[in-house]
Amino acid sequence: MIIAQKIALILTIVGAINWGLVGIFNFNLVEFLFNTGSIMTRIIYIIILACGLFNLGFLFLRDRDLDMEDF
Repeated sequence: MIIAQKIALILTIVGAINWGLVGIFNFNLVEFLFNTGSIMTRIIYIIILACGLFNLGFLFLRDRDLDMEDF
């Protein structure tokens, strides 16, 4: 994997964990760390969205489109 994809995957996983915490415990880690409604909270959500979309692109790549040197 290329470095950018690894970073995007890590941040997407963090977003999924946050959603799990919200669903199970009604605890939002991002809002806890950066305050509810703050500009930093919105930036974090936007970054997670961008990482999810980035990873979505890799989901639809065919195996032959990937260069083995990236792994």
